[in-house]
Amino acid sequence: MIKKCLFPVAGYGTRFLPATKAMPKEILPILDKPLVQYGVEEALEAGLTDIGFVTGRGKRAIEDHFDVSYELEHQIRGTGKEKRLDGIRQLIEQCTFSYTRQSSMKGLGHAVLTGRNLIGDEPFGVVLADDLCFGDAGSGGTADGEGVLAQMIRLYHQFRCSIVAIEEIPADQTHHYGVIAGEALSDSLFRVSTMVEKPAPEAAPSNLAIIGRYVLTPDIFTLLEQTEPGKNGEIQLTDALLKQAVDGGVIAYKFAGRRFDCGSLHGFVEATNYCYQRFYGETDPPTVARFDRSR
Repeated sequence: MIKKCLFPVAGYGTRFLPATKAMPKEILPILDKPLVQYGVEEALEAGLTDIGFVTGRGKRAIEDHFDVSYELEHQIRGTGKEKRLDGIRQLIEQCTFSYTRQSSMKGLGHAVLTGRNLIGDEPFGVVLADDLCFGDAGSGGTADGEGVLAQMIRLYHQFRCSIVAIEEIPADQTHHYGVIAGEALSDSLFRVSTMVEKPAPEAAPSNLAIIGRYVLTPDIFTLLEQTEPGKNGEIQLTDALLKQAVDGGVIAYKFAGRRFDCGSLHGFVEATNYCYQRFYGETDPPTVARFDRSR
């Protein structure tokens, strides 16, 4: 059973300055819940209860969020506001949280490698909190939809190799993503044969982009150690994954659900509007009745 999930959260969040000058971008709220909490909830739904964070300077708010705040709880005990902490309390009770620091920003591959001491020699999930994902209703046979990471864990048990989540993007956006190509096993599954980090549109092997969900086998750490830094001195996870694909196999999965790029202002606003409709919209009157508009 896969139990561990790694969250690389050391980035500066410069696209959201000045809001992220003193606040981690992962704590920015979608409605009344920080981005990173959505990610941990998705991991827990997939059965991953050992949560590891690769943090950096100025990220202490993440540690504080996933901890008990005795003073706050004392102040609101017995009031209607106490119920608002139910979700985070459940995460604190059901998960364990560990932290290590990335001393310098050298790419996603370096961040994952920095988390090696939290993971050990076992397969693990990776969630990039910037990518807010929701499963489609009915996926996995559930009314609310199975989360993207849970879908990928099922695939890992079938294929026993690294799994990357992908989605189709406009051709002119490939320079923002890692892009894959490979043998189609089904409408939603591909055996990866090539993988390019942020290619120009004319050089992209396809329009299938990797998004911030991975299930990785532990040999990825050795491959990352052997990966030479590329542009800007960064170690790219896609370079190590390509070695895995050539040597043993990597599956790309076009997930059932919806993803929002909350690292961009447009995606953040789009996600906020979507969540408002999903959780507090007119299609769900009981939820609307519980929504306190004075907040």
